[in-house]
Amino acid sequence: MKGFKEELENNILRYWMENMIDTEYGGFYGRIDGHNVLDKRAGKGVVMHARILWTFSAAYRLLGRQAYRQMADRAYVYLRDFFMDRQYGGVYWELDYRGEPLNRKKQTYAQGFALYGFSEYYRATGNTEALEYAKQQFNIIEKCRDNALGGYWEAFTEDWQPMADMRLSEKDANEAKTMNTHLHILEPYTNLLRIWIDQRLIEAQSELITLFVDRIFDKRTGHLQLFFDGDWNVKGDIQSFGHDIEAAWLLLEAAEVLGDPQLAEKVRMIVPQIGKAALEGILPDGSMAYERNHKHWDRERHWWVQAEAVVGFSNLGRLLSDKFYMDKAEDTWDYIVSSIIDKKDGEWFWSRLENGEVNKADDKAGFWKCPYHNGRMCMEMLENFGNTL
Repeated sequence: MKGFKEELENNILRYWMENMIDTEYGGFYGRIDGHNVLDKRAGKGVVMHARILWTFSAAYRLLGRQAYRQMADRAYVYLRDFFMDRQYGGVYWELDYRGEPLNRKKQTYAQGFALYGFSEYYRATGNTEALEYAKQQFNIIEKCRDNALGGYWEAFTEDWQPMADMRLSEKDANEAKTMNTHLHILEPYTNLLRIWIDQRLIEAQSELITLFVDRIFDKRTGHLQLFFDGDWNVKGDIQSFGHDIEAAWLLLEAAEVLGDPQLAEKVRMIVPQIGKAALEGILPDGSMAYERNHKHWDRERHWWVQAEAVVGFSNLGRLLSDKFYMDKAEDTWDYIVSSIIDKKDGEWFWSRLENGEVNKADDKAGFWKCPYHNGRMCMEMLENFGNTL
């Protein structure tokens, strides 16, 4: 597999540097649509800004280019000065294009990404203020914990009261606990442990990994279960191939960084099962389908699913010393190069539809479409396999 550094620097990062900087109101524009048309008045999402902060911080840490540091600085200042709620704590969900709060709800998932961004910015720059904000976000997330049955509640109102509609997006079920939010608490907690050894953090991460092993992982199928009520009863039967393969490598990373040998062994036991289940989503052209339930297959090839497949299968190949999984990663990378990268306008298409057509109804850049999945894929491959690629 070749070309990850070139793709990262000359396509993904360059696209965001050249097209998304809002020089009038600060931060980054909220949207470029699927036809590559900029909407300067689109709302600005906290997840997008936090992911930009993480991506350019990581790129600066890895590659040392000052242009990436400047982008990370811009994202950091905007997240700090506009998204953070100085009255009730945490980060708002969405601002308008001028930076005024548009949706003040507190999604636990978003608190996790703010932590992810702040912690990576500290890793890259040594900015101690960012470390303090990362610790602050940890304390906020821990207040979202279900102290009776474990795990984290999905969402709250501006002042941290229960709310009726807890959905992360319109595609999601309105349930009290979700795999996706727990995965993206696990992820920043791993990053925070790299820079801050705290007993409460160690215990929280240990409980979170155990939760994946004992509750979220489906021993019958090898897949991760997606939605739960407050009592951890499973709701629905959707299997998300992209989340399966993403969790396979994030769980392994989390256990390795935590450093608990017994827990790490439990994770190493289930990760191959998760990877095998994710293989069910691989299509004949090497791409990975989106999801399925007992009634329906969704064979749309989303950009982020392909990116996570490359990282996840590569890590499985390394864990198991199995060329089969490395070949699967290479097949998906070949599909990305041929069908997902937009060679005309830059960045990646949102997806290819089941019939192979480019999906231009969804954004090129926006609330959910950021340089995080594809940028991280490139950096993971460079950091973990750079000497062998």
